[in-house]
Amino acid sequence: MRISVVTGPAETIEVDALIVAYPKAAKDPSPWDKLDQSTDGLITEALQSPAFRGAAGTCLAVPIRKRTPCRDLILVGLGDPGAGVEGWRRAVADGADLARRRGHRRVGLAVPEDGVIAAPARLAAAAAEAIVLGNYRYTEFKRPEEHQKPLESALLVTSTLDAPGQVKSASIIAGAVCWARDLINTPPSDKRPPELAAIAATMAAETGLSCHIIDEREAASLGLNALLAVARGSSAGPRMVILEHAPAGATGAPVVLVGKGVTFDTGGISIKPAKGMDEMKADMSGAAAVLAAMRAAAELDLPLRVGAVVPMAENMPGGDSYRPGDLVRAYNGTTIEVLNTDAEGRMILADALAYAREHFAPACMIDLATLTGACVVALGEEVAGLMGNDEELAAELVQASDESGERLWRLPMYPEYRKLIESRVADIKNTGGRWGGAITAAKFLQEFVGDTPWAHLDIAGPAYATKDAPYRPRGGVGFGVRLLLSWLQARAGGHTSGAAQ
Repeated sequence: MRISVVTGPAETIEVDALIVAYPKAAKDPSPWDKLDQSTDGLITEALQSPAFRGAAGTCLAVPIRKRTPCRDLILVGLGDPGAGVEGWRRAVADGADLARRRGHRRVGLAVPEDGVIAAPARLAAAAAEAIVLGNYRYTEFKRPEEHQKPLESALLVTSTLDAPGQVKSASIIAGAVCWARDLINTPPSDKRPPELAAIAATMAAETGLSCHIIDEREAASLGLNALLAVARGSSAGPRMVILEHAPAGATGAPVVLVGKGVTFDTGGISIKPAKGMDEMKADMSGAAAVLAAMRAAAELDLPLRVGAVVPMAENMPGGDSYRPGDLVRAYNGTTIEVLNTDAEGRMILADALAYAREHFAPACMIDLATLTGACVVALGEEVAGLMGNDEELAAELVQASDESGERLWRLPMYPEYRKLIESRVADIKNTGGRWGGAITAAKFLQEFVGDTPWAHLDIAGPAYATKDAPYRPRGGVGFGVRLLLSWLQARAGGHTSGAAQ
């Protein structure tokens, strides 16, 4: 959809519906008094009625009785102003969704200029994110339906001079999130490792990223045995996609992103229950987030070297599947005792992290993975777990989380947890048992990063939405893309404005 920034009075723009946000218990239309006057006091009337009190999550459509450039006012509640930019995003998304459901195609949004929540340019960028992401629907295999038509355009009304640049960057990032959502929502039959790798290669060619794809033959020659083990049960061979964004003038070691790409996870021989297994098409959400982040980094031309390593495999219970009791020698020589074939994500990430460390000699690494149900038990479906070996990197990611609204919570990495993955017959085992499962999985991954600063994001909870939420319709969320871009932009020194600025 088209997102534009316009100046001038909000009451004069030609749209189907105009979205106006109010805090809880607002008593007058200020700063929208002129808009109120142009609509014969409709805003004042609405604020005085019990139908709208400005509470978070509330919306009220007010048809405009007189002849004006728009047909509806959409009043949205901001709730407590302390909800900040994330509360603003959710309110805007609610308003845009109400406009869409009322059949509107062109919406306008009056951006507050008073700076109470945040600077106007930042609010405009966050609004662009909310509208684009809230407008997303996966309809590739559905018949077109008139009543489900998406919004076509949005006009953001603000006089702030730096708003257009930030809105443009935010729109690029939101577009990358939507692309990641498409990958996640794609049926698993259409995105097996060779197909997903081909999609990544096409994206790289379109955006100017360098790309190398390691197939099963090269993986065998390199000794990517953990990746190969997971893939053995599938008729589709594994892939590992290597991408790099290396803009002219960028110097120093790259930062490297690693994303788990299990294109479908049955659990292998340690098979999962049938109920909910269809959602295992989303077990490549980490890969989707990393690929989309690389796409956005290239489209924004971030002045920073960024690499990506994305291992891809399908975990199936075939005749040659790897088994509980098997021993696997990973890329860096570490031997792994397999106790559970459903602990496959850490297996393919082991080889990917070790390869990334050797191939790129990175300044730091971040991996994203739908790794453990234990993390969902601990943190729920809204928050990802953050673990790692570097305090400075962790603090940077927490700051990016606050900016982007993609929530992280740190979990401990005390050395005592290492004992839980010790094996009697190998260097380590691939599961540490029931207790502290998210942390023992991270301790497993730590064996493959050496002294490289590293952070692990367990996104099993927020990667896939089981119900609609503001700007996150049910299905693949694309969690982590905006977080990574916020972090990359900060790392690049703020040379490129974005949604989190």
